[in-house]
Amino acid sequence: MTEFSEAEIGRLEQAGSLLLEAEKRLPVLGRLKWDRSLATQFLDTGANTLPKPVYEPIDPAPSFERIEAARTLVQGDSPVHDWLGRLADTFELTASMMAHVGTVEFYKYSMDLYGGPSTSIGGRDDAWLGLANRLDDVLSEFDIGCQGLSSPSILSAGDLKVRLEAALPQYFGDEAPEVRLSETLSAKAVAGRTYIKLRTDARFSDLDEVQLLQHEGLIHIGTNYNGQAQSRFPILGEAHPGNSRTQEGLAVFAEFISGALDPSRLKRLANRVIAIDMAENGADFIQLYNFFRERGATDDPFEAFESARRVVRGGLVEGGAPFTKDSVYLGGLLDVHNYLRTAVRTGDADYIRLLFVGKIDLGDLEAMKMLRSNKLIVAPRFLPPWVADMRHLLSYLAYSTFLNEIKLNQIAPQYDALFGTNGKTETN
Repeated sequence: MTEFSEAEIGRLEQAGSLLLEAEKRLPVLGRLKWDRSLATQFLDTGANTLPKPVYEPIDPAPSFERIEAARTLVQGDSPVHDWLGRLADTFELTASMMAHVGTVEFYKYSMDLYGGPSTSIGGRDDAWLGLANRLDDVLSEFDIGCQGLSSPSILSAGDLKVRLEAALPQYFGDEAPEVRLSETLSAKAVAGRTYIKLRTDARFSDLDEVQLLQHEGLIHIGTNYNGQAQSRFPILGEAHPGNSRTQEGLAVFAEFISGALDPSRLKRLANRVIAIDMAENGADFIQLYNFFRERGATDDPFEAFESARRVVRGGLVEGGAPFTKDSVYLGGLLDVHNYLRTAVRTGDADYIRLLFVGKIDLGDLEAMKMLRSNKLIVAPRFLPPWVADMRHLLSYLAYSTFLNEIKLNQIAPQYDALFGTNGKTETN
């Protein structure tokens, strides 16, 4: 085990503090918000005029200064030094991206930070777009059959607020996040550091309740609380482009393992990747809006507007320069799932709990292990129930690992007569 001197620990902590200051000046999603009136104007005028969002400019200079100062302190060769160096690189790219909002350059920096539909899966030739298209194809085959399985949106925002306020204290106690209603929110729901906001006029299903509890509450807010508790490295409480893929993947996996990831939700994630690819190839906001109207699980035109907004925010509504963050959900889900399957082979559940010490990327785990060994971070306090009690998770992962070793093309032919496939079986 590498042990750090007290002087070196001080330099690492100072670098982390400087990077935290730099990151706090770069609120990506907060600065890319659209005024709710843009949706009203777009829909009231027949959905045929491109919206004209206005963004508050950001001066990146103060962040660049702090990043450079942090780099001078990170002069070592260890996973922790590498982690802080990656954070410096990430925040430098983020500052550059936010300085170019509304331009083609914004899209280029977005690709550097988040990747995009063409990003490869785990170093293979497959790309996120291929996964999205495959999921969309498979789930589309079940569209009619799944209509009767979908949960109706019967809960008002007020109803859901009451339910979440009853559920959250079971996991957070007196520190339970506040649930707020908002008339100006564009998305149906968003999470902040210590709260969940619900759009007042939105309708929700019982699965939406579980999804919000798991995704926003127990993952996004829970890892924020755990990261904020890391007194030596509070940067671990910050969400940023460098940990977005893992954090969103972990949040979607939480939906999956808790039984809340229904076909319409998974298809929606796939359609976001497809829409980003469309925008990269020139589709404008109106074309994206129409795409989501055609593919949507709801007839609500506002939700189609919101889906299109997510794709073009910060980039060009005219097409050619999207915001690629929504590409990370499926790729992150696959990454997290494969990590958990690998971790279960070790027989040490701490490798799973390590994911929750704060907001981290899978590539940061070696650094987190070193920080833990040097007693520079503490164990996560808030864990989702499927991690606090891992019996179901471990059983699922063990079975999943075994199942992956079975080749479907060797098994499926015995059912050809039943399915009428005549030997046309997909290979695994």
